Amino acid sequence: MFDMDHTTQTLYTLEQLSAGRSALHRLHPGVKILAALFFMVTVISFNRYSLGRIVPFLFYPCILIAWGDIPLGLLLGRTALALPFCLFAGISNLIFERSIAVTLLNIPISYGLLSLLTLLLRTLLCVAAVLILMAVTPLTRITAQLRRFRCPALFVTLLEISYRYIAVLIAEASSMYTAYILRSGGAKGIELKHMGSFIGHLFLRSADRAERVYAAMKCRGYDLDKAPRYPLALCAVDIRFLALVCGFCILFRVVDVSALLGSLIRMVVWQL
Repeated sequence: MFDMDHTTQTLYTLEQLSAGRSALHRLHPGVKILAALFFMVTVISFNRYSLGRIVPFLFYPCILIAWGDIPLGLLLGRTALALPFCLFAGISNLIFERSIAVTLLNIPISYGLLSLLTLLLRTLLCVAAVLILMAVTPLTRITAQLRRFRCPALFVTLLEISYRYIAVLIAEASSMYTAYILRSGGAKGIELKHMGSFIGHLFLRSADRAERVYAAMKCRGYDLDKAPRYPLALCAVDIRFLALVCGFCILFRVVDVSALLGSLIRMVVWQL
């Protein structure tokens, strides 16, 4: 049957990691948000054939994973969930872009394959940056900092409540799934002909539950316009961290580090 406890625990594993005590966890949340945003914008700014120039940006997740004591397997597992969508989005490039872009070890590589690999690497880096941010910063600090950045209050509240109460949706789906299995005479899953009504009833039950949750929040004094902002002071280490991340991103954006490294390796090999 649908394992609600395992699903909920898996969902909130990153939030549990955000309670760590590493130096990365202690950085200002606004600095970490700006660093991740600057990193993602820089990665996205390359054209779709710049695979070699994007590779050096792996420094960001690699260093932060080690610095923040984040389990590599957990992060890769979460990141891999987004790769199939990009694979289906970019696989058509293999069909329409067949001209040869480069030959590597006597293996021709087409522009379509190059653009597909670039898309996958971009996705890997951007998703990893977001997951690392969530793993080293509590959600309350992230949303409070977004409010301090003057992000739309409705957007921040939707983000916060959706993440907090997605377990409620999982619980409703679990109870409905259990009831369906018990009444279906040993069926192994939901039949396709019943899927529409199942989703419709799930939506109605979730909407009713959401109304009750919101009413309980209002009774406890919740106000969208008066949400706490948790002001924090910037330290020198916060500024240095942001400056280093932005500096390396600009350096890798302006300078083709992969080409320089390749030229250096060729010179060393030639001299040997």
